[in-house]
Amino acid sequence: MSDISGSQAIVQCLLEEGVNTIFGYPGGAVIDLYDELMQCQDLTHVLVRHEQAAVHAADGYARVTGEVGVALLTSGPGATNGVTGIATAYMDSIPVVILTGQVPTPLIGNDAFQEVDIVGITRPCTKHNYLVSSKDDLVQIIHEAFHVARTGRPGPVLVDLPKDIINSKFDNKGKKPIHMQSYQPTYEPHMGQVGKACRLIMEARKPVLYVGGGVILSDGSEELIELATKLDMPVTMTLMGLGAFPGSHELSMGMLGMHGTYTANMAVAESDLLISVGARFDDRVTGKLDSFAPNAKIIHIDIDPTSISKNVEVDVPIVSDCKKALTAMNTWFNNERDISVEDERKKHQLWFDQIKEWQEKFPLSYQEEKDVIKPQYVVEMLDKLTFGEAIVATEVGQHQMWAAQFYQFNSPRHFLTSGGLGTMGYGLPAAIGAKMAMPDKVCIDIAGDGSIQMNIQELATAKQYKCPVKVAILNNQFLGMVRQWQELFYDKHYASTVMDVAPDFVALAHAYGAVGLRATKKSEVEDVIKEALATDNTVLMDFRISREEGVFPMVPAGKATTEMLLV
Repeated sequence: MSDISGSQAIVQCLLEEGVNTIFGYPGGAVIDLYDELMQCQDLTHVLVRHEQAAVHAADGYARVTGEVGVALLTSGPGATNGVTGIATAYMDSIPVVILTGQVPTPLIGNDAFQEVDIVGITRPCTKHNYLVSSKDDLVQIIHEAFHVARTGRPGPVLVDLPKDIINSKFDNKGKKPIHMQSYQPTYEPHMGQVGKACRLIMEARKPVLYVGGGVILSDGSEELIELATKLDMPVTMTLMGLGAFPGSHELSMGMLGMHGTYTANMAVAESDLLISVGARFDDRVTGKLDSFAPNAKIIHIDIDPTSISKNVEVDVPIVSDCKKALTAMNTWFNNERDISVEDERKKHQLWFDQIKEWQEKFPLSYQEEKDVIKPQYVVEMLDKLTFGEAIVATEVGQHQMWAAQFYQFNSPRHFLTSGGLGTMGYGLPAAIGAKMAMPDKVCIDIAGDGSIQMNIQELATAKQYKCPVKVAILNNQFLGMVRQWQELFYDKHYASTVMDVAPDFVALAHAYGAVGLRATKKSEVEDVIKEALATDNTVLMDFRISREEGVFPMVPAGKATTEMLLV
């Protein structure tokens, strides 16, 4: 390329990085870039209705594909509206590149119209960010942004583009080899540490595999399944790790932590070896730290060295890509010819007897009431009628936990949720991003009546792009999770959590040109879901659920994970 504009160079860079879909919202600072995009037949631009949704949609696109999602925002409020989406991606380690417009370089620092220091604002919630100060650096910075976003521990990278840089003409020399001296992620595991870990596993009688989102991000699910089945080890997953190991597998104990299964939490507490793969020992998992896995030696595999021993001291650290570390461990065990699954089962028999006893005594359950819709039942029916193969996004709250508990995720990249930041309004735009990436998959947003209103305007986006996502609203007319805490710990002082005044969601769906369906009795749930799945349109399902249903098990704040409230 030679003697081209900044806009042309940016578009060419995007194409070279394999981008085919961008989510964004135009404005004066990026109008020239939008003009160039309009002339490019190889890029689809999805016009969202709010900039936060653009980043969430790019995030959803990235989660289901494993590729870098791209959002394009204008300067000032356009950029600041995207910050919540950026922080969401950062907390969950999702590779997204956010391109933001900026006022012309000579006006930076002069409080010009729609000027904001978005580099400074997002420094704490991006993996890296750039302000392009010279047209000669533009191409290299764009390519570096993608490199940083997708390598090592993935994350969002922001590139701030002054309007004069976007408009400038220059002789583009093309992409140079990327070499960042201070950024060299460690992918290959240290084989000495792998050996130590494997020998500990051989000695263990009560091992537990504790699996996080890093396994999904590294595409290491097959290697994980091989290790777990080869050595007959029970598996528990974090919220972000759901789907990394099949939820219906006999070795799966489900999710652990604050709203995890009784079996998973007790197994971790009584284990003698905890093998953490791509998880970060989040406070929602550990509960009271000095009571977490008190009898266990801990192996921790993570590509981010700063995550190891950050919250919990570990015995064998392995800094590595999860897939490569799991591959190395499988190879180690394959070379040990005297290992057999039968022998491992014998070694762990007493442990599995205990796990089975917990599973039988304390399964995930709920009390049914005649013709009352229980939210858990709705999720179970969604699982049944989609054969467990849908891509499920959620908002944040009780419905999120019910989805995690009662939908059995058997494949990676099928569960999209805001785990670290807990962002209400995430689910609908994320489901749209997922559907744009995977048009042949059923994409469902499981929502609460509070969360869905955060970004409900994205129904227009779904309609404009013929994106038939299905939204299942578990409507209890409360901000349910906060209400549950108020019920349990604040003498039912429902301060600002009652949502008696709410839209008629069915009528609202019709207003957007979508389909609205409602169920008020249990007997109506299955037919509503079947109709939604058979409808080639965006569908909003309003399930009027039991108003004061709680999410259980529940570990109160500051308590050990063994101190679960079961009802």
